[in-house]
Amino acid sequence: MQNFLGNRDIFNVLFQAASEGIIVVNSKQIVVAANRAAEEMFGYKEGELEDNHLDILIPKEYHHRHHGHFEHFIENTEKRQMGHGRDLYGVKKDGTRFPVEAGLNPFQLDGEDYVMSLVIDITIRKETQQQIRELNTQLEEKIRARTRELSETVEELQKLNLNLEKEVKRRTEAERKIKDALQKEKELNELKTKFLSLVSHEFKTPLSGILTSATLTEKYTQEEQQPKREKHLVTIRNKVHYLNNILNDFLSIERLDSGKGQYKFTDFSLKRLINEVVYNANITLKDGQELIYPKEIDELMLFQDEKILELILSNLLGNAIKYSPENTIIRFDLKIEGDDIVFEVQDQGRGIPKKDQKHIFERYFRAENALLDQGTGIGLNIAKAHLENLHGAISFESEEHQGTTFRVRVPVKAKA
Repeated sequence: MQNFLGNRDIFNVLFQAASEGIIVVNSKQIVVAANRAAEEMFGYKEGELEDNHLDILIPKEYHHRHHGHFEHFIENTEKRQMGHGRDLYGVKKDGTRFPVEAGLNPFQLDGEDYVMSLVIDITIRKETQQQIRELNTQLEEKIRARTRELSETVEELQKLNLNLEKEVKRRTEAERKIKDALQKEKELNELKTKFLSLVSHEFKTPLSGILTSATLTEKYTQEEQQPKREKHLVTIRNKVHYLNNILNDFLSIERLDSGKGQYKFTDFSLKRLINEVVYNANITLKDGQELIYPKEIDELMLFQDEKILELILSNLLGNAIKYSPENTIIRFDLKIEGDDIVFEVQDQGRGIPKKDQKHIFERYFRAENALLDQGTGIGLNIAKAHLENLHGAISFESEEHQGTTFRVRVPVKAKA
């Protein structure tokens, strides 16, 4: 613990700059450091948390279960988010319980095991979600009320004059339009809620990882610690690359949905496109993964939207890398078929469950075996929409636990 506390000056600077609560415990679950945000979150004075057991921050009914989880986590150290599929709560000094979100980040210092936890108070988020559910319930009641009112109106019109068929049809059509409008309003509210939650989660997790890696990188000041520094720098680079891809996807959705999907067709080298896509993919490869791609490419010129093709192919290669384990091969190939060029991405990953395959191109859809992985569920939807606009097509073959092959077909010479 003394070696850890010896670096307190460094930690004070880093901890106080973070808006999230940061708590560091040793292998005995004793708090060795906590930043101001964590102390204020749990209602403690400066330095009051240190040397206390982590149990004081956890509801009593979870103590026994938490000890088992913590010991298992120490034996199988890896970064992860706590509480997948269940609610987490913290306890303030005055006994008040509140909902939290926490990420665990293990590390070693001078041969001792430590765990850094980034804690976020999500009380406001929970309250907002409850308000949204209540608003949706009210909206559903309005839909039912409007439907009843319209039904009663139609029935009255039919009783008053059975000969006014045209009037009845007109009213019925009006009823249908109102129902559609209300349903679309409800769906829009749900979509906005889902989108905001998605953006918040997909950005916060990588940013927390970047902060943690940056914090730990600062600690490795010795020359022999260069491999550890490089490991965290790779993590930072990969997460920044991931965030950049998400932003590109969101911008692409905005262009498609707003009707600004005009494309910029130019002549460009196939070799240049392949080199750029492969370069972006190589920096995200996992340990032992190998990307095999054609290196001897004919000097073929394409007349297409280069950036859109790069976005589509990068998305497919990124998925192949993300959903494949370490020490596997990913193949990226291409061939000319008549006036079209066909790109093929084949992996040895987890595959897509058969029951999910018919939904795989739907926006925000995530396959059952990919729910715990980072991702927005919009990449394949964007790829399909762009390819249809470019007179191309996308297809796939997949078998669970065996791998997936995606094929993209586009004209060599697009019709601008």
